[in-house]
Amino acid sequence: MKLILKQSVDRLGEAGDVVQVKAGYGRNYLLPQGLAYVASEANMVKIEAERTKADEVARRDRLEGSRRASQLEGLSLVFNERAGEDGKLFGSVTAADIAESANAGDLDFELDRRTIVLEEPIKSIGVVSVAVKLHAEVESVIEVRVEREEG
Repeated sequence: MKLILKQSVDRLGEAGDVVQVKAGYGRNYLLPQGLAYVASEANMVKIEAERTKADEVARRDRLEGSRRASQLEGLSLVFNERAGEDGKLFGSVTAADIAESANAGDLDFELDRRTIVLEEPIKSIGVVSVAVKLHAEVESVIEVRVEREEG
């Protein structure tokens, strides 16, 4: 029995793959669970159209990520924070703080805090390079400078 997978199935294939399975497995499991549909000529045309549309959307998202990365290139953010004598901050600079500061600038898009790759909040004075993951294939780096608050 030939089927087209709607979603990935372990040890069988990925979404959109045309697979050959035993009739019982297809009829009693894959079809009732909504994991696949019959590989008829009309369905083959339909899956090809869906695949083309998905490729176009992925390409458009990648280009938009690249455009946004070019805007973030060379961006440097400065934070003035209270710190002790040893340079440790009394608070911390988080991904949300970085996103808020970047969005206060002249970006033409809203930088989401979830796109900022920060293992843990910044807790000391200094300069840190922070990665921003704008797309699965597009990443940019911004400079975050944490200075001691005067006064």
